[in-house]
Amino acid sequence: MSHNKIPDFTETELWAVRSTLKERYGKEVEPQMADTEVMLGGADGMAWCPALFWSAKGANFTIVKTGPKRFRAYFYYHPEHQLGTGIDSYDEIGDCVISVLQVESDHIRKQKISTDQTPAQTDKDAPEKPDTSPLFWGD
Repeated sequence: MSHNKIPDFTETELWAVRSTLKERYGKEVEPQMADTEVMLGGADGMAWCPALFWSAKGANFTIVKTGPKRFRAYFYYHPEHQLGTGIDSYDEIGDCVISVLQVESDHIRKQKISTDQTPAQTDKDAPEKPDTSPLFWGD
C-alpha cells in the first residue's frame, strides 16, 4: 500500500465543484469530504485518497483526488453498481465534475428511453411512472 500523502482538495478545487453543482441543480449542494482507498496502479498500488461525495436526484457522486491535479469520478444508485465516465483521470476538477454530471444525466435519459419503448402495461389501474428526467443546463 502506498504511504504517499495525496494532498487534500484546495479551496479553489472546492469552489469549482460547489459552483458547478449550484449551476447544475439551481441550489447549493455541499459535497462531503471523505477519504477512500483506491487502486492507483503501477508501483503506487492501493492508496488512501481524499474524496468528495454528494447525493442529488437519487444518484450518489464521488470525486476522488488521486494526486496533485489528478481526479477520478464515479456515480451510482446502489453502492454495488458504480459507474464512471470512461476516462481514468482528469487533470482539471471542473472537467471531471461536468463530465460525471453529464454521463449520469445521459444514463438517466437512456434508461427513460428504454423504459418508454417497452410495451404498455395492460393493467389500466397501474400508476404512471413519475418522470425522473434530470433538469439539464439551459432547461
